Amino acid sequence: MKISISYPSLKSSKGIPLLSQNRQFQWFSEPTYIYPVVPAYAASLLKQNGYDVFWDDGIAEEVSFEQWENRLFENQPDIIAIETKTPVIKKHWEIINKLKEKTEKGEWHPKIVLLGDHPTALPQESLEKSKVDFVLTGGDYDFALLSLVNHLNKGDNLEAGFWFRKANGEITNTGQPDVSKHNLDDLPLLNRELTNWKLYAYKNGNFKYTPGAYMMSGRDCWWGKCAFCSWTTLFPGNKFRKISAQKALEEVNALIKLGVKEIMDDSGTFPVGDWLKEFCEGMIERGYNKKVAMSCNMRINAIKDIKIWRLMKRAGFRFILFGLESANQKTLDRINKNLRVEEIEPGLKICKEAGLEPHITAMVGYPWESKEDARKTVNLAKSLFKMAYINTLQATIVIPYPGTPLYEYCKKNDLLLTKDYDKFDQREQVMKSGLSTEDVKELTRDLYRSFMSPNFVVRKVFSIRGFDDLKFLWRAGWKVLGHLTDFKK
Repeated sequence: MKISISYPSLKSSKGIPLLSQNRQFQWFSEPTYIYPVVPAYAASLLKQNGYDVFWDDGIAEEVSFEQWENRLFENQPDIIAIETKTPVIKKHWEIINKLKEKTEKGEWHPKIVLLGDHPTALPQESLEKSKVDFVLTGGDYDFALLSLVNHLNKGDNLEAGFWFRKANGEITNTGQPDVSKHNLDDLPLLNRELTNWKLYAYKNGNFKYTPGAYMMSGRDCWWGKCAFCSWTTLFPGNKFRKISAQKALEEVNALIKLGVKEIMDDSGTFPVGDWLKEFCEGMIERGYNKKVAMSCNMRINAIKDIKIWRLMKRAGFRFILFGLESANQKTLDRINKNLRVEEIEPGLKICKEAGLEPHITAMVGYPWESKEDARKTVNLAKSLFKMAYINTLQATIVIPYPGTPLYEYCKKNDLLLTKDYDKFDQREQVMKSGLSTEDVKELTRDLYRSFMSPNFVVRKVFSIRGFDDLKFLWRAGWKVLGHLTDFKK
């Protein structure tokens, strides 16, 4: 039995779709390709169990839709698994329906599976809107796809989390997914060659050193309660799991052997406490800290002891991504960020003092924020750059994805300007507020321009220590220009 993990090519005048391994969806003018870790685990686990796997990322391979479709018909997988998100769900329904129409006339009759945060939130919808065979809910695509393949191939019982049609057309399901049955340490090391890791090793603004690679030690964030985050639909914080620190070190070692120079661990928030200490000490003892740079996501108030940051620095950590989201306490409270405004500056300061490179994310367009409120976030970003507490920034328009508490809040309070999923792509405001689409785009551009101070430029120039630094600054500059284009009027 052959299984394809597929990302169909998607053509749009808006740019390149950021779909894989993304908690938020955007069309980018300058492409960023991120290695989809959990689908890659699915491919690796299926291969380990003796199945034929076809890694089929038409987006990262930059092939046309016609090329992607022709290649699919040449390979004829028995199962096609497609990850989707809200802004492209309608496109995927259309692709599925066209594939079904074509294959119903021939001898090849693949089963198609949709997975992702949107179908997890609204599983029945995709069965009503398309000819998809199975909808996989929850985020453990790896264990779940193996269960489905064993069910179809061997007649094994199908685990909880699947929606499908009975023979009479009635939609049914196997219940809520139960991740407690899945031990992440039972997974194999990621099969990077099978999953074509080099596609994602260079065109990524987070990597200072290339080739770079992604891993994911936890699923997904041990807080996991932020009201806007679509991945809380897949991985609620109260069910946070992680691989052992030793298993994570094995993954690092495998990447070093491939020649990887920088690793981004994309757990929603990197594990802390004893796990973090064991991992860092292992990096130092094994000498991995001298062979590869590490990056990760972290909460601003998660580490308050500079000694921990210094240990991470010694262990090879470089880039730390923090979700700031807003400078307004009422917003932080409403989105359940569990962060106080007064914690932001000191939290970032000690990270920077330890020699690390803090990066923040910020959003505009909250329905309860005025333009003056949003300006506070822009001003805070400017201040953080001026004080040299942060190195880089990512700005986005807040989107209420189905399945999130923010979406339910908008439905309850009649705050949705549209229910057209195509428009949930950060190209316009989709929530009622005191801000127009032009306002949120202007503010987003202002966030990207917030680093533009003489002090920041001088520091960057004097921070250049070699060709890698120069290349990174060049790439970063192009990325900023691309983002300004993405949010143009």
